[in-house]
Amino acid sequence: MSEARADDRPDADTSVGTLSFEQALGELEQIVQKLERGQLDLEASIQAYERGTVLRRHCETKLEEARLRVEKLTFTRDGEASLQPFDEGDTPRS
Repeated sequence: MSEARADDRPDADTSVGTLSFEQALGELEQIVQKLERGQLDLEASIQAYERGTVLRRHCETKLEEARLRVEKLTFTRDGEASLQPFDEGDTPRS
């Protein structure tokens, strides 16, 4: 297994919350590739895994927010389900 260089390690200074879905997914894919190829030493692998977990959660949250913006499920007085456009005042589940 090769030693990881400092520039191969996940950047701890980059806040995941500021990343777009595409940026977070791209970084997550890079982490997965490095872990699969054994390109990181043990400590860097653990740090990459931890960051990958945070990135995965961020991506899931972004997808849920996007889904809720597209549609929300409502029920008529008769109890029938219907899809309505997402209102800006609605907030996604955490």
